[in-house]
Amino acid sequence: MNRRIIPSLLTLASLFALPLAVRGAPTKWNVDKEHVSVGFEINHFFTPVKGQFLDFGGTFNLDKEDLTKSPSIEFTVNVASVSTANKKRAGHLQSADFFNAKSWAEIKFTSTNVVKTGDQTFKAVGTLQIRDVKRPFEVPFTLLGVQKVKMGLMNTEVMGIRAKTELNRNDFGVGTDSWAATAVVGGTVGIDILLELK
Repeated sequence: MNRRIIPSLLTLASLFALPLAVRGAPTKWNVDKEHVSVGFEINHFFTPVKGQFLDFGGTFNLDKEDLTKSPSIEFTVNVASVSTANKKRAGHLQSADFFNAKSWAEIKFTSTNVVKTGDQTFKAVGTLQIRDVKRPFEVPFTLLGVQKVKMGLMNTEVMGIRAKTELNRNDFGVGTDSWAATAVVGGTVGIDILLELK
């Protein structure tokens, strides 16, 4: 083959490949803290008690066209920001009896991959760390929508996600000594997270 033709063919091939690479590249989405809630629910005896964490953050590297392509999710929660509408109870949750916020200040989820489970439903597969315990964990979530937004000088895209799951607090050592028992404080914790990403 003519040596002059080879560079031209390589250049042409790279031009065709470039748009594909750009389209398939995950985009960095940041958590909009003003439009997010991280809630939980657990029984006290027989009555569900609701709470939330008020401080959190994360980075979501996702391809909006296909969330399963090279995804990377990291989400952290500040344990000291726990709130249950009862200051004494929130303080107890931060103590060594439960989260031990002084020694382990964050709850952290890190993904390894995202699996499609339905039309707009997925699960993030990865590792959850609470206190000094790391365990494999899956977070099922629903993609609520993706939309371009132009308001004044702001020109961006917004993605909405809702994640609902549950865990056993004793799997992560949340509840030591007598507080490990589930007669007073239940063992199953329901989790409901609403995320707006930009």
